[in-house]
Amino acid sequence: SCLVGSEMCIRDRSMTDQTVTTDIDSRGVAKVTLNRPEKHNAFDDAVIAELRAAFDELVSNEDVRVVVLASEGKSFSAGADLGWMKRMAAYDYADNHRDAQALAGMLQALAALPQPTIARVQGAAYGGAVGLVSCCDMAVASEAASFCLSEVKIGLIPATISPYVIRAMGERAARRYFTTAERFDAAEAQRIGLASKVTAPETLDDAVEALVSTLLQNGPAAVRASKQLVVDFAGREISPEIIEDSCGRIARIRVSEEGQQGLDAFLNKRQPAWLGD
Repeated sequence: SCLVGSEMCIRDRSMTDQTVTTDIDSRGVAKVTLNRPEKHNAFDDAVIAELRAAFDELVSNEDVRVVVLASEGKSFSAGADLGWMKRMAAYDYADNHRDAQALAGMLQALAALPQPTIARVQGAAYGGAVGLVSCCDMAVASEAASFCLSEVKIGLIPATISPYVIRAMGERAARRYFTTAERFDAAEAQRIGLASKVTAPETLDDAVEALVSTLLQNGPAAVRASKQLVVDFAGREISPEIIEDSCGRIARIRVSEEGQQGLDAFLNKRQPAWLGD
């Protein structure tokens, strides 16, 4: 099904045996869904590969303007699948390193999507699932959602997801939740920056749709370029090179087709072309 029931899907690659599905509606909103509710959407190497394939397919799709990451059932994701963990217990260092590289590649593919990304978190997000949420640009969480970086409870560490989680929640919160493995609620997730918005369970889809609709009001190329600004400039010293780069970027987009059209629409008090009729 699509993100919004009234919208007709123009493509559906869902199959009953797939644990990850992608639907793209007529507005260019892609919904990537973990579809393992009976396993609380826990992921293993196969699910990681499916997620990576889904993100790799979206990265070059110019028609996709927003990506929503969601899941079916009660839980957002329980993190690593128990069967996968049992197999990993018998791996040597080389096997574990290859396994970690696959997860790291999937997370980076999500984090690097040029489209704005929204995590729809309806329930528990544990372990690696916190990494998925952190890789998204925004996260809308139900009041029923809960979060836990539980790795240390079984003698492991949240290593592969850590660059994204630390960036999302900040060093101070990461020092606490990486080491305590405490479970925390949606309100705390919002306080530390992991969740952008918290809403009642019955209004979760409405809250996601409000963000989607807001994003769709804006110039598609400008939205992508604005996301790239944050990626390229965050954490860097404000140097002459950064200043010159920023000047070049605004000059290029001002003379672009979308920039010219948007300025003309604004000055003449009419709708820009990307809003249609």
